[in-house]
Amino acid sequence: MKRNNGINLVDYFDQESPYATEFRRLLHNINGADPGQEKKTILVTSAMLAEGKSTIVSFLAMTAARQKRRKTLLVDCDLRRPTLHYLFGVPRENGVVEALMGGKRAKDVIKKTSEPHLDIITAGKSVLKPTEVFDSGAIHKLLEEVRFYYDLILVDCAPILPVSDPMLLAPDMDGVILVVKAGATQREVAKRASLLLKNNKTRFLGVVLNNLSNILPYYYSDSYYGYEYKPRPEK
Repeated sequence: MKRNNGINLVDYFDQESPYATEFRRLLHNINGADPGQEKKTILVTSAMLAEGKSTIVSFLAMTAARQKRRKTLLVDCDLRRPTLHYLFGVPRENGVVEALMGGKRAKDVIKKTSEPHLDIITAGKSVLKPTEVFDSGAIHKLLEEVRFYYDLILVDCAPILPVSDPMLLAPDMDGVILVVKAGATQREVAKRASLLLKNNKTRFLGVVLNNLSNILPYYYSDSYYGYEYKPRPEK
């Protein structure tokens, strides 16, 4: 596979680490929220820039693929500042934009990752007006095309307050998650983002609080609970 000067986040995923435990809990909570509603397509957004949504959605995807053996697809719909191609070390081109505007089939833009159960659709080429790409309604057709082949589809989208892209995509999703960075996102900003999602009649699943260990009191820390709980070696 040709790399694109990325880091390939798969190599950094340690399933015995404290953060992997938290992502297993997050995946469990998503599955448990509203049991009567299928949640195959999940959109992940944030209130503002630099809150860690792309990293969160990537680790969540790897958790589903590696530990639950679920056939998982990551889709980069943050066309303004795409990140997933860098995180997984694959070319950005031939992705969402080419599928929605260039007439390509979804199967022609899906890229394999080094994680066997995880595939990715990158953002694709740069466009001047990303909102028009989603406003065409073609994203619905794309999701329906891949829905049959995957157990879980996770969509990384732009922040909800600066642009309207998440509002355009949310109605086509089975659920929406908001990522908030502890110690950085102001309370009123997070509240405003939550209200936008709820008022849009989306299936708002809840908030993921990022950057906990650096901000919250000591009893929220991984080390406080002894998360390095590894098997005791035999004598």
